[in-house]
Amino acid sequence: MDEHALLGLSPNADATYRQRALVYFEQLKESQDGWQVCAEALVKGLYSDDHVKFFCFQVLEHQIKFRHSELTAVQQQLIRETLMKWLQFQLTAPPEKAFLRNKAAQVFALAFVTEYLTQWPKFFFDILSVIGLNPRGVDLYLRTLMAIDAEVVDRDTLHSTEESRRNALIKDSMREQCIPGLVESWFQILHTFQHTHSELTCQCLEVVGAFVSWIDLSLIANDRFVNLLLSHMSVEVLREEACDCLFEIVNKGMDPVDKTKLVESLCLVLQNAGFFNVEQEEDVDFLAKFSRLVNGMGQALVLSWTRLAKAADLKHSQDSLQALEAKVPLTLSLLAHEDDDISSNVVGFCYDYLHVLKQLPVLSDQQKSNIEAIMVAVIKKLTYDDEYNFENEGEHEAMFVEYRKQLKLLLDRLAQVSPELLLEAVRRVFTSTMQSWRSTAFMEVEVAIRLLYMLGEALPASQGAHFTGDVAKASALQDMMRTLVTCGVSEYQHTSVTLEFFETVVRYDKFFIVEPQHIPGVLMAFLDQRGVRNDSPKVRSRVAYLLSRYIKTLHKHMNSYIEDILNRIQDLLELSPPENGYLMLLTSDDQLFVFETAGVLIVNSECSSDRKQAMMRSLLAPLMERFQQLLGKLLQEQDEERQAALADCLSHAVGFASRTSKAFSNKQTVRQCGCSQVYRDCLQTFVPALSCPVQKEALRSGVRTFLHRMIICLEEEVLPFIPAAFEHMLKDCEAKDLQEFIPLINQITAKFKGQVLPFLQQVFMPLVQAIFQVLSRPAEENDQTAALEKQMLRRSYFGFLQTVASTSMHPVIANQGPENIERVLFTVIQGAVDFPDPIAQKTCFTILSKLVELWGGKDGLVGFPDFIYKHIVPACFVAPLKPTFDLSDAQTVLTLSECALTLKMIHLKRGPEFIQYLQQDYLPSLQLSPDITQELCQVLQQPDPKVFKNYIKVFFQRAKM
Repeated sequence: MDEHALLGLSPNADATYRQRALVYFEQLKESQDGWQVCAEALVKGLYSDDHVKFFCFQVLEHQIKFRHSELTAVQQQLIRETLMKWLQFQLTAPPEKAFLRNKAAQVFALAFVTEYLTQWPKFFFDILSVIGLNPRGVDLYLRTLMAIDAEVVDRDTLHSTEESRRNALIKDSMREQCIPGLVESWFQILHTFQHTHSELTCQCLEVVGAFVSWIDLSLIANDRFVNLLLSHMSVEVLREEACDCLFEIVNKGMDPVDKTKLVESLCLVLQNAGFFNVEQEEDVDFLAKFSRLVNGMGQALVLSWTRLAKAADLKHSQDSLQALEAKVPLTLSLLAHEDDDISSNVVGFCYDYLHVLKQLPVLSDQQKSNIEAIMVAVIKKLTYDDEYNFENEGEHEAMFVEYRKQLKLLLDRLAQVSPELLLEAVRRVFTSTMQSWRSTAFMEVEVAIRLLYMLGEALPASQGAHFTGDVAKASALQDMMRTLVTCGVSEYQHTSVTLEFFETVVRYDKFFIVEPQHIPGVLMAFLDQRGVRNDSPKVRSRVAYLLSRYIKTLHKHMNSYIEDILNRIQDLLELSPPENGYLMLLTSDDQLFVFETAGVLIVNSECSSDRKQAMMRSLLAPLMERFQQLLGKLLQEQDEERQAALADCLSHAVGFASRTSKAFSNKQTVRQCGCSQVYRDCLQTFVPALSCPVQKEALRSGVRTFLHRMIICLEEEVLPFIPAAFEHMLKDCEAKDLQEFIPLINQITAKFKGQVLPFLQQVFMPLVQAIFQVLSRPAEENDQTAALEKQMLRRSYFGFLQTVASTSMHPVIANQGPENIERVLFTVIQGAVDFPDPIAQKTCFTILSKLVELWGGKDGLVGFPDFIYKHIVPACFVAPLKPTFDLSDAQTVLTLSECALTLKMIHLKRGPEFIQYLQQDYLPSLQLSPDITQELCQVLQQPDPKVFKNYIKVFFQRAKM
């Protein structure tokens, strides 16, 4: 071996040596006899360096995995001998490191998978003959079995069809030939090493657990084996692995009657051995494993009951039901355990058990008391613990949040089984906690409000109408909501309680329609130090959003409070200055909700339109004034960081103005509210920012969004501003600018149609030329971002042409003069054929089909029929024949359908002339036989387009073979 190259295998080697080692590795893998050098090095123990040995195994692995079929029988035999000699050598040599043993096991497993069915049927016999009960040998044997499981059985590994077929054959062959022998070897290993080598025993238990899913269960589920496993449950170092092994046995698919018997026999032994007394067990790691086993046994019994009940086997289904009922007390003690992992492990069985109860015609007293016990446990476990860090939530907190979601599902299921019981339990907890909230720990108060909140989903009501319909439910919820908003708990000094209060108020916002007298008190809570002025930024942020939702729902009840609310939020509507270090109460994202709230209050007030206009102006005028000042500063600012801060501030101002417009609706339009002039003034203020030479992306994006909103809100009143905006937008623009500008033009075109025809006719070619110019700019070959931006721009351009062609705006293209029309049409042909982007291609064929419909008839555009035959027809055949046109891709198939519709449209417009052209000129030029030409033309003439769509797919699949 190249000793210098091997130096590069050391973790401390420098880059040059590492590169050399990499090259040498590739050489050895590809050379004819490199693997033999490595095999000899392993067998003779020529190297003591672990990394060199690992390297040798890697070369051998490559040989078996990728080049096995090229080896002669003698060479294949040499590999087998190498592995067995290396294994023999391990029995007496110092033990290898774990990573090396794992790599060796992988290579043994590969050799097994490759040769077991053909050259090496005695694989296991050979290994067991060599190792006997030598601990080092047993370790390698068990690691090899786990590696075989990963290669052959593991469902998480993706296999090809061929590999899956091979794996099925291997398992069938193993069941016939060697599984009983392997099971016997496992028994001997477990029995021999249980007191001396706990690590080997645990490894062996893991192997049994892995293999039990597909071997004959009677080999394992017998007194001899199970008693051995159960004895391991009493050994501290073995019991966790023994639990996992028993779990896999219980999990194995089998006859429901046999499964019930198996679980019951296991439970009896475990109960007699005292394992059910979980309160006395202090080892939480073991209890986590044990709870998983209990959950597995419970779910196995539920499955047995379900199958037997479906088969109407009354006796046996009753046995299964009794068996699973008997597991409930143990499960409840685990569900209520203070360790969340232990509790979480049995949620699955509790959930399934409740589902069983839901299907029973009547419930016994015991079953009702079980439901109540689950409810009590869930309520207890929903409670935060002392260690939860609300200010800096980390992994522990994230896990508790996930666990809470599991408990919520359990609560929802409880509501399905017994809604009255759940409602009563929550009411009891809530009422008693609210009576003494001042002297109660925050976690108890939070969970009481949380339970009320969760009832909203557990007992669903259409569109939040919890306070109508079912009288008992409505009355209970109304009582609890009244208590919540009058007992003063909103003053509790803990963020979790504060947030839960506001979340619940908004979840049950319809309560305030029934009892509007509570609105002022709740509004005060929203607006003072409990809500948007809270010390916690997290609370302020969430409350800003919740306030906007609350006011949207109850806007009809807000008239008396509008002036007061607007005064109280005045300082929250100020634009945050771009100076660093100035801390606002709300972030600009939170302020969006406050502006929306202000907009909703003004628009839905019962004031006159003059008053609404005055209020809207006082809301937006400060933004406009500040915008003009900051834009002036930005134009003079040289420092790039300051420029970015100013641009950020300017785009926030535009965003806030945009957000106020969301308050308008079809019932309350801008014009009806008398606010048109205010928003026109905003446009007058914001549009000039489009031509700002610095920080273009941030400014243009904000103003573009505002224009989109104004097209909807101001309608034709926006039109005078469009030419100026357009002119600014087209100045030195990038691909992304144009791509994001085109949807604005599409929106104008689709909304105003004929009204903007003269304008669109005038700007059509400047826009198209700007697009061509950007697309033709050279870019770095590997610049993925630039390539993607161009692709997106191309799509937007074709989308724009589609909008123009599909509305009544097609004269815009027709009036551009012959040269320009031709230029545009050629880009569509190019888009359909030359760019492998099925989304753009589909749009191009849609445009071509539409233009054929408009201009392809007798009185169409002069010269267009000629264009159809010279360019559109060939595009319909050339594009699908390209290697990049992948007919197995769903998006490409949609493109092909559009292509087929284009050909159908040509036939519709040109009739027999088109068929004659295909038969006599075009199809023969593709070297198609007369039979296929005839067939295609006949299908094309059938009235149903679906027939031709299906045919054309098969036609191109055949053509590409």
